Amino acid sequence: MLSCEKNQQDQQHSPVSATQIIPANGATLNGVLGVGHTVRDTIHLTGGTYYLNGIVYVDTLDVLQIDAGSVLKGLPGTAATPGGTLVITRGGKIEALGTASAPVVFTSTKSTPAAGDIGGLVILGRATINQPGSPRIEGIGGITPVSVLYGGSFDNDNSGKLRYVRIEYAGFELSVDNELNGLTLGAVGNGTEIDFVEVYKAKDDGIQFFGGTVNVSHVIVVNPLDDALDFEYGYRGRIQYALLLADSTRADRSISNGIESDNNISNVPLLPVTKPLIANLTMIGLPNRPLAIKTNFPPSAIGRYGAAALWRSSSQFEVYNTILLGYENGFLLDNSGGSTIDTQERYRDGFSIIKHNLVHAYNVPFHSANPLYPYNSMRPYPDAPDNNTGYTNPLDPNAAIRLVKPFDRTVPGFYLPKTGNPLVVSPALTGGLTIGLPVGLTGTIYRGAFDGIPGNDWAAAWAVFAY
Repeated sequence: MLSCEKNQQDQQHSPVSATQIIPANGATLNGVLGVGHTVRDTIHLTGGTYYLNGIVYVDTLDVLQIDAGSVLKGLPGTAATPGGTLVITRGGKIEALGTASAPVVFTSTKSTPAAGDIGGLVILGRATINQPGSPRIEGIGGITPVSVLYGGSFDNDNSGKLRYVRIEYAGFELSVDNELNGLTLGAVGNGTEIDFVEVYKAKDDGIQFFGGTVNVSHVIVVNPLDDALDFEYGYRGRIQYALLLADSTRADRSISNGIESDNNISNVPLLPVTKPLIANLTMIGLPNRPLAIKTNFPPSAIGRYGAAALWRSSSQFEVYNTILLGYENGFLLDNSGGSTIDTQERYRDGFSIIKHNLVHAYNVPFHSANPLYPYNSMRPYPDAPDNNTGYTNPLDPNAAIRLVKPFDRTVPGFYLPKTGNPLVVSPALTGGLTIGLPVGLTGTIYRGAFDGIPGNDWAAAWAVFAY
């Protein structure tokens, strides 16, 4: 691969260009933005509609500023190349600062859009990963005009800010298991701000984290083909306040989970170990027990639904104050891929933690694929239409959890706690953990992403749940 990656030390002494203002006149963005590899550029999109032609790159140490209300439409791609895609390379930055009333939107140009029309947004950073060297990001093939490698040793790396950003109809399969997602994050550091971001109808995962330490808050994933959140290669950031909604009409051949977490593809505990810290997540799966298979979008393939949260390949976790409902299995510890027994001992001895969560499953809320630790028979509470325990029977995923109307997205606030509920106190779901969470996560008296007070509904006004 030809790499034009700039040397960071040299570039800090390179000439700085005047800010390049690109007005909202339907401008088409192509190739590498800026005036050249030896100049430190700021490119400013002032609002309105822009078009992404193929893969568009922000080069090392350059900054792309996107004003509120900007719409970036991806032009169609081919079978071998994704539709309009934006890639922020290592050392580059994006500052996409929308508002609740005027979000920044990445979307399709088509009158009848579909998942995979565009390649989405890719951010590459210099935080640590557990892979040797600096891998090439998935989903981008061929010779590229700038580097598409990621990884480094700067866990506080800053790739910019995303605030009130929506990414629609994104994703691209270069080859099997080599894909772009709605939002693809490669070794992004915790100096980066990702807050109030939605991924709508991605062709693969909603958000995939390839290592790194970036923290994410107020995130929404709606109708991904595959997993809503996918962690691997040593990701260990914090995620708080998240709403994940499964697509009941299609599932991926690789099995669609709400969360899928791997340490690495070798199934060994390489360092740093994948260990996301998660709090106040609401995950809504299917209203009925899923069929064993579902027909995928054309070209047709066999897709399957999996678990609300699948932890495998030596990955670890801490999960607090969440609501998971509507999957065949709830919390699944899977050793079938070859993880060591020591990994399961780590689960048992406190290396991984799940506290103060509400878990529903049509089959089993808590399950292990390791026969030495057969949690598959564990049901902490008996099934009943409403036993006020926080666990529900397989026939009604919302019977005891009692959200407003979780499977009817035409109802405003369908994901909020229902008022007048025995589990609700003014009007939040009780039982949240208020102290004892890891540094950087906020304790709450409620479980799930929302406290139930309509005025505090952080998804209102800017999120999209159906077109």
